[in-house]
Amino acid sequence: MSGSKVEFDAALWGRIQKQAGEAGYSDAAEFVIHAVEKELARTEPDSDPKKLRGIGYLDAGLDI
Repeated sequence: MSGSKVEFDAALWGRIQKQAGEAGYSDAAEFVIHAVEKELARTEPDSDPKKLRGIGYLDAGLDI
C-alpha cells in the first residue's frame, strides 16, 4: 500500500481493530480502506450517464 498515512487516537484504533476482526477483514487497514471507499462512492457524484439511467435517475431521452 502506498500513499499518505493517517494517525488515529489509541481508543479509535482499538475500536477499528475490533470491528475489522469481527467483520472478517485481514487487518484494520483493509477495513479502513473499505470504509473510506464506501463513503466516497456514496458521496461522490456519479458522472456515468449509463449507470444513472440503469438505476432510474435519467430517463431514456423520452419527452415526458
